[in-house]
Amino acid sequence: MQTERLILRPFTLDDAEEYFPLVSDPDIVRYTGEPPLASVDEARDLLLTRPLRDYARHGFGRMACIEKQTGRLIGFSGLKYLEQLGEVDVGYRFLPDCWGKGYATESAMALMRQGVREHGLQRIIGLVEPANGASVHVLKKLGLQFERTTRLDGCAEDLDLYAIATSR
Repeated sequence: MQTERLILRPFTLDDAEEYFPLVSDPDIVRYTGEPPLASVDEARDLLLTRPLRDYARHGFGRMACIEKQTGRLIGFSGLKYLEQLGEVDVGYRFLPDCWGKGYATESAMALMRQGVREHGLQRIIGLVEPANGASVHVLKKLGLQFERTTRLDGCAEDLDLYAIATSR
């Protein structure tokens, strides 16, 4: 799939080296509730147990975001089924030099539309730490509205849950 500035494609294990900064940089993972990873091997394992597993189980998952202009993997975006909530979450993460450029909104909007069209999703949520104002702003631009505060197992912080009812 392509947007104006991005190529959105499934991850492969060959992406581990470029994926590593997205899961190891403390500034990038600050609001994720997860510790930074320490090696490319850990990043490869995470690709295997998260997006690659999600593609196989659900037919969708977080997608690699490739900047058309440079060919560089600059982040990820997309949908993820959250077993704990029985909901589909939209999420995104980008390299710091790409923050504030609208990539999260551009990619997530396209992948949400695909989720509705190809998977019949009727509702999409977004979970965010309240202090992550930039992510809250993106969720609102995507049309999601605050619904409630929740806490996930294994997460020390309360999260705000935003949601949108989709239409086909």
